[in-house]
Amino acid sequence: MALLDYLKSLFILQLLMGFVFVVSGLIINFIQLCTCILWPINKQLYRRINCRLSYSLWSQLVMLLEWWSGTDCTLYTEQATVDMFGKEHAIIILNHNFEIDFLCGWTMCERYGILGSSKVLAKHELLKVPLIGWTWYFLEIVFCKRKWEEDKHTVFKGLSRLKDYPEYMWFLLYCEGTRFTEKKHQISMEIAENKGLPKLKYHLLPRTKGFTTTLQCLKGTVTAVYDVTLNFKDNQTPTLLGIVNGKQYKSDLSVRRFPVEEIPDDEKECANWLHKLYQEKDALQEHYSKEGKFPGPTIIPPRRLWTLLNFLFWATLLLSPLINFACGVVVSGSPLLIIGFILFLIIASIAIRRLIGVTEVKKTGSSYGNQEAKKQN
Repeated sequence: MALLDYLKSLFILQLLMGFVFVVSGLIINFIQLCTCILWPINKQLYRRINCRLSYSLWSQLVMLLEWWSGTDCTLYTEQATVDMFGKEHAIIILNHNFEIDFLCGWTMCERYGILGSSKVLAKHELLKVPLIGWTWYFLEIVFCKRKWEEDKHTVFKGLSRLKDYPEYMWFLLYCEGTRFTEKKHQISMEIAENKGLPKLKYHLLPRTKGFTTTLQCLKGTVTAVYDVTLNFKDNQTPTLLGIVNGKQYKSDLSVRRFPVEEIPDDEKECANWLHKLYQEKDALQEHYSKEGKFPGPTIIPPRRLWTLLNFLFWATLLLSPLINFACGVVVSGSPLLIIGFILFLIIASIAIRRLIGVTEVKKTGSSYGNQEAKKQN
């Protein structure tokens, strides 16, 4: 085990894995661009192909979580709820406290066969991020600037377009709007006090507009809302960089299923329902803080080999020519070639580090609580 941990910490191995992810992602993005000619001819075929192309990229990150770091994922839910996973369109409400919360959501999507078709209401800035934003664009992800007057038309159009989606999808919503920090929490609770809403200890006040709009637009397509509350054993603070270094975490997810028929149609009542849901999520986190686990029966879904096989395919395809080229550079003895290759490695490592930085809490930009931003909204 000590040798394995040492190998996982080697920068050269991490760099090679990053190389595989980036280059395979660019290849996948190019293929996605080529599939655009199918849209006017056969929209559903375009969607099915892009689901599988997206899976081939995202599953590499899931592989890091499941096979490289060996992170455990335990569900606290009823078997009847699990039996519905991957068999219906659903909205997922997930707390936004951790750098890898999206990755824990993706591993659940993967284990139930819907990773490629998973959706999210994403901030517009991510559209400009290479690989991530580009892949999401072809996957018809709905982007928003978090300014309702500007977003209204785009969000309604994007959501309405998903009504006839051919693959079962989970549509992820971070109703808090931004990742939890102590500063944001303080501001959020001041807003709650001003609005006469109950204060939350472990969450920010949910922004109801995104949820009510998504539910309204996808009524008739979505059949359930899954409330997912995530936490980690032993007060762990997981990071994507920790995952890359092979660090193992133990995640717990409490999952509750609500049929859409039980959620009010009226926008105000629906917003109140969401506020009540977050009070219940807060109670679940309080229980976890005291007991070290969520209430209810536990289910550990088995990881699948597909993520590992997919990565090995891309690694075999891309690393062989890279290693041959590197050997050729060394054998050539050309200072110019050697310096050029070293510069390539430096640029590649910086690019990969910047991609990882997108998930980091301390680097996550947000106008939450900014008075000027509020005036603009």
